[in-house]
Amino acid sequence: MPEYKLVYFNGRGLGELIRWIFLHGDIPFTDERVEMSEWPEKKKVTPGGKLPLLYIDGKPLWQSMAIGRFAAKLAGLTLDDTLDACYCDAFVETAKDLLTEMYKILLSEKSQEEKDKELREEYVVKTLTPVLEKVNKRLETKQWLIGDKMTWADLAISRSIDEVAIHISDVVSKYPNVSAHAEKIHQLPKIKEWRAKRPNSPF
Repeated sequence: MPEYKLVYFNGRGLGELIRWIFLHGDIPFTDERVEMSEWPEKKKVTPGGKLPLLYIDGKPLWQSMAIGRFAAKLAGLTLDDTLDACYCDAFVETAKDLLTEMYKILLSEKSQEEKDKELREEYVVKTLTPVLEKVNKRLETKQWLIGDKMTWADLAISRSIDEVAIHISDVVSKYPNVSAHAEKIHQLPKIKEWRAKRPNSPF
């Protein structure tokens, strides 16, 4: 089996979904973490100049979506139908948007009071709620987001819900189908074990 090394910052962020996929697929990988103080120097020699980065037998693959899709194929979390596979990608992109838009606020230089206000009045209203409503309605009649089996789209949405709930704890619970779906993913043995022991970090 090839050797896989995931390189990402010492936090959850955009690397966490990839970790979940590898863990659920029972695919051994090295979880290499970069401290923010190390990043300016490491960035100079990092292919693509961004993280996450996945090394496959020493060969680098960059961009979180490309890495996630690659890992998902290894883990059996993709679909054969071309259009359904694209719908999976669309949900994964949506899940990524939930994180990146939230991180823009959380990592800004605004005061905590300003951040809290923007999260509630802008992010929750304009970004989070429309997605939760759409996913909640979709899950009224479906066990999984796309097709008849769990895919990386299910892990991606549940991973973003996992992060949102850390920072905004009282919104997701208003959407019972989303909450139940996320809990189903969070109870998968490898993911449950990881969430219980993963390193503490702000993001």
